[in-house]
Amino acid sequence: MEHAHAHHEHDAHHQHHDSDHGDGTGHGTGHGKASWAMAAKATLHCLTGCAIGEVLGMVIGTALGWGNVPTMILAIVLAFFFGYALTLRGILAAGVDLRTAIRVALAADTLSIAVMELIDNGVIALWPGAMDAHLADALFWIVLAISLALAFVVTTPVNKWLIGRGKGHAVVHRYHR
Repeated sequence: MEHAHAHHEHDAHHQHHDSDHGDGTGHGTGHGKASWAMAAKATLHCLTGCAIGEVLGMVIGTALGWGNVPTMILAIVLAFFFGYALTLRGILAAGVDLRTAIRVALAADTLSIAVMELIDNGVIALWPGAMDAHLADALFWIVLAISLALAFVVTTPVNKWLIGRGKGHAVVHRYHR
């Protein structure tokens, strides 16, 4: 009888775990069940931080008279910083301690930001004349807009894949109340 009881508890645990879908809430982002809307929202969140960092880095680099490489490096560093900062803001608002919030933000956003930056900066680097365009040039803003749009299109499926596996922004959603 004791063996049968233990087996029943084991089955009940699996049923509960299976209904959890990996997002810690018991509903939402089940493995393989990430919606395109959820992925797009996560990507837009990431894109916002990346765009702030990119533009600020380019403005600072240009204002200081830096060359293309140091300006691009600054833009990438700031894109990661602002991408993480936006995620941290939401996690900290949920009452999570700073150390945990930083780990969650790094886990949630690193791949997404990296893909976004690779596409964004790749387009800018490969577009004829874009690296030499100044902030007052239409080419600068047009190529930046195109590169961010392409980065969004490429990164959204990455985020859908991550969320569907209980990673990426699925980790952040565990802390939203």
